[in-house]
Amino acid sequence: MHLPASPVHLRALEPDDLEFLYALENDPDIWGVSDTLVPVSRHALREYLEHATADFYVVRQLRLVITTEISRVPVGVVDLFDYDPLHQRAGVGITVLAGERRHGYARQALELLMAHARQVLRLHQVHATVGAGNRGSMKLFRATGFRRVGARREWLRTATGWQDAVEWQCLL
Repeated sequence: MHLPASPVHLRALEPDDLEFLYALENDPDIWGVSDTLVPVSRHALREYLEHATADFYVVRQLRLVITTEISRVPVGVVDLFDYDPLHQRAGVGITVLAGERRHGYARQALELLMAHARQVLRLHQVHATVGAGNRGSMKLFRATGFRRVGARREWLRTATGWQDAVEWQCLL
């Protein structure tokens, strides 16, 4: 029997998130979706955390930590990036720790982020690029109201060769 996931909470990054981010950013399994090729140092992450609370409209990105309501332990992150103020849109990305996947955290977090983007940030739309082989992310974006709007052939380089990318869009 699969128990429903604990409700999630989104919060700002804190200095105490250093070790969590270090583990997340240095997971080679997610490097393919985050355009990363090398490990990230604690020093670089410490510097990042010092400036992570900068204004969304200035730095044009926002990273929030996904925690469960009960334990408040970080299980992932959700990002808005490449904010375009003229067109009121931003890219969206989400990463959940490998051991915390398939509990519904990503869907709840994405729904919360989209509500924040619509109601607080006043965005008109969000978009995502997903590797064609990432069935879990395809299902997630479809389930949260995104529509598939296209594909880019051999867009992502992976350890096993080139992979198509699927483009998703959600009008808020």
